[in-house]
Amino acid sequence: MSIYVGNLSYDVTEADLTSVFAEYGSVRRVQLPSDRETGRMRGFGFVEMGEDAEEATAIEALDGAEWMGRDLKVNKAKPREAGGGQSGGRRNGSFSRGY
Repeated sequence: MSIYVGNLSYDVTEADLTSVFAEYGSVRRVQLPSDRETGRMRGFGFVEMGEDAEEATAIEALDGAEWMGRDLKVNKAKPREAGGGQSGGRRNGSFSRGY
């Protein structure tokens, strides 16, 4: 299971997030996605912990908690939806005309 952590400060580092979640158990992995074009952190992240019970405790304790001047949104991460590619009839940056 993975934990979604939203409304993060743009100054947060993986080490910062690891230290907060380590209070509730072993942290396996932390991801802070960044914008492809700007390289800036996107304001959310994902945390994987060693045990489901640790994750549940961390979610309960941290959801709504204020950290670095922001109220955190912490819950179970939802699986990524299939078909995350382009839509709207576009192919390689141009419209497909079907001929």
